[in-house]
Amino acid sequence: MALKVIGSGLGRTGTKSLQTALNMLGVGPCHHMVEVFAHPESMALWVEAGAGRPNWDAIFAGYGSMVDYPGAAYWRELAAYYPDAKVLHTVRDPDQWFESTQATIFAPGSGTSQTEGPMAAFFGSFIGELRPHLNDRAYMTDYFVRHTEAVKAAIPPERLLVYQAGQGWAPLCAFLGVPVPSEPYPSENNRAEFIARMAEMRDGGPGAH
Repeated sequence: MALKVIGSGLGRTGTKSLQTALNMLGVGPCHHMVEVFAHPESMALWVEAGAGRPNWDAIFAGYGSMVDYPGAAYWRELAAYYPDAKVLHTVRDPDQWFESTQATIFAPGSGTSQTEGPMAAFFGSFIGELRPHLNDRAYMTDYFVRHTEAVKAAIPPERLLVYQAGQGWAPLCAFLGVPVPSEPYPSENNRAEFIARMAEMRDGGPGAH
């Protein structure tokens, strides 16, 4: 199965809701960071990808689409590897994005900031040079804007949808050429839900497996 949709948007741009939306629209199963935690054996493949030895067919075996980290860090390579896939770029206000990351994925002491331990190599494989700057608002908001501009410069407009979190079904379904579902667009993984999930994983609860 080749990817049909490549999500180039960074984490905390509505990617968990988008994962569910893509599954509902029939272009899943959709890969997201939660899939890595559900299948920790795949982390070694991501470390290899970060070292320049990707096996995309193995990483995305059984998946029809991909959003969020770690895949979003490799949007350029994936767009080249899957030339028929559409590219879906999620955005939001850069300052709001930064504030969300500081309470969640880039919070001080989170996995992304670790330089030692079993998870350090995995997070380092896609965070890389950003790691010293994760809590620097000016640097990170500039990076967020530059990331969007790089995607828009590299991907032909007919292959790309820049999707603002909160826009709902209409632009997404038009881009993918599928009917609008009768169900509301999903809303998942807000800040409180993310923090609760991480606490559950640390405590060895259901979210850890």
